[in-house]
Amino acid sequence: MSENREVQAWWRDNPMTYGAEHGRTGYRDGQFEMGTPEFFERLDREFYSWNHPLHGERPFDRLFPYRDYRAGARVLEIGCGLGTMAMNWARNGVEMTAVDLNPTSIEQTRRRFELMGLRGRIELMDGRRLDLPDAHFDYVYSWGVLHHSPDLAQSLNEMMRVLKPGGGFGLMLYHRRSILHAYKTLYTEGFLHYENRFLGPLELASRYGDGARADGNPHTWPVTKDELRAMLGPFSRDLDFRVLGTDLDTALHALLPGLGLILPAWAKKPWARRFGWSLWACGHKS
Repeated sequence: MSENREVQAWWRDNPMTYGAEHGRTGYRDGQFEMGTPEFFERLDREFYSWNHPLHGERPFDRLFPYRDYRAGARVLEIGCGLGTMAMNWARNGVEMTAVDLNPTSIEQTRRRFELMGLRGRIELMDGRRLDLPDAHFDYVYSWGVLHHSPDLAQSLNEMMRVLKPGGGFGLMLYHRRSILHAYKTLYTEGFLHYENRFLGPLELASRYGDGARADGNPHTWPVTKDELRAMLGPFSRDLDFRVLGTDLDTALHALLPGLGLILPAWAKKPWARRFGWSLWACGHKS
């Protein structure tokens, strides 16, 4: 419990703003006041730019099955951040529920929905113990959150508990077999900077997996495909994976300065599909 309180406190003070400095509201084009329409627009623009290959006609529609879940469908987001994805699903007409352990996320997501005239249930909850009924939702997803859970297996059990049989799910977690983790965390920080003499694998991943400019991140642990298959496989007969390499330009530029920026897309795609930083799992509950 104490570890989860540390996770909650750290993310309360360092919310995922996608700003120039982790948890802050300054961007390349200026400072924005949290909770304003201008702030949400600027945050969304930055977030979308980080994931541009995943967008088609709508943000993230190359991953999310918006067409399968429309008016009347019950959709749950576990770990809503500052509400960007919940907003898009609410605009799809679904009955939206968004939960987060972080009170700043709940406050700001509620503010976003109020400003934009959207409806949804937005509640403070621990993903390991969701105060939600069994088999209630048609679609459940989580994006870049549950690798911060001190008990990932229990969080995934809860995700599946509240999902209806036949319901769909999508989950993005950081990928341990990635170029970003191998180069930035293990090689640069762990080996070159001697951090592995003082920090274990979890501490090293936590310190440099998110918010490297903001000290104290208590828990970030990237997963492997095999680990995730072991946890989700018992719940789904059509479990599928994609490795998303939207980070690869940044990683290759650090690894191969200059060259990483001019490599053609066809040369980078095989690396992105195998060694990207984001591991996407999806399927339906058996």
